[in-house]
Amino acid sequence: MGCRKVQDNNDVLAYWLSNSSTLLLLLQHTLKATGAANLTPQRQRSASTSLFGRMSQGLRASPQCAGFSFLNSWILGGLDELRQVEAKYPALLFKQQLTAFLEKIYGMIRDNLKKEISPLLGFCIRGRAQANAVAQQALIAHWQSIVKCIDNYLKIMRANHVPPLLVCKLFAQIFSFIKVQLFNSLLLRRECCSLSNGEYLKAGLAELEQWCHDATKEFVGLAWDEMKHIRQAVGFLVIHQKPKMTLKEITNDLCPVLSIQELYRISTMYWDDKYGNCCLYMVPCKDSNNAISSSFLLDDDSSIPFTVDDIFKSMQHIEVPDIDPPPLIRENLGFTFLLQRSE
Repeated sequence: MGCRKVQDNNDVLAYWLSNSSTLLLLLQHTLKATGAANLTPQRQRSASTSLFGRMSQGLRASPQCAGFSFLNSWILGGLDELRQVEAKYPALLFKQQLTAFLEKIYGMIRDNLKKEISPLLGFCIRGRAQANAVAQQALIAHWQSIVKCIDNYLKIMRANHVPPLLVCKLFAQIFSFIKVQLFNSLLLRRECCSLSNGEYLKAGLAELEQWCHDATKEFVGLAWDEMKHIRQAVGFLVIHQKPKMTLKEITNDLCPVLSIQELYRISTMYWDDKYGNCCLYMVPCKDSNNAISSSFLLDDDSSIPFTVDDIFKSMQHIEVPDIDPPPLIRENLGFTFLLQRSE
């Protein structure tokens, strides 16, 4: 029961996602694999010479001279050079397990968000036109609920200082999930592949696009690009000039991402339920057998979309001596000596 509560508590999960990624960054910066070539010593800034700075410099020196380095830094006011520690098996194993832990937490947060928006997505694609303004507003409310849900996750990620790279990857996979669910439903249910439903989907996608703009690219990244399939499919449904367009215009300008099989499927499923036009526009397909198969369906990708190196390259380098002590120590006069800096 306790594990289930933690799994569903996104604030706790985001906290550990942030801390585990930061610890992994420090390990990546401090450790070097056994047998690796010696790295050029890094110049250490001499400005940070508090006890915290000198302790971190001493502890991060090579194991053979850790005690001496600490004593030397205490007396002389800091080391001029800093080497990476050569990692042994226990350290490498811990790093490997920490990486698996981070990936597990990321997957739990992603799956929790999918679980929350899945019921709402069922209402975001419909089969019948509803001219009633109240009904239309109720339908848009489902999209707004999705936006509210993903925005809540963004606030949780930011409050816990989750690295922007992980936030971007999370929303890229969530938007891809939304695309897959909507696109596949569109191509599997003819009652959904209509003009009025296309207009409804277009209005809903506008809500998501506005959220991406408000959330900024720092935290959303290229998530909106993940929606190209459904955006172009909707564009095909709502455009009135379909019968006048050539295949080249459709494939090059209107729907460049969609395959011929996908376009064939949409064109054969399409119907105009708004103006009563029963004439279908059919995109020619060379191989009708492929069009009948399920090759036009999209698959949801639930893999881990980042590596440790991706995190390391994206996160700002952390200098331990630059980290201020916690208020409990900083405000206590008994610990003043810890904050003293040498001349």
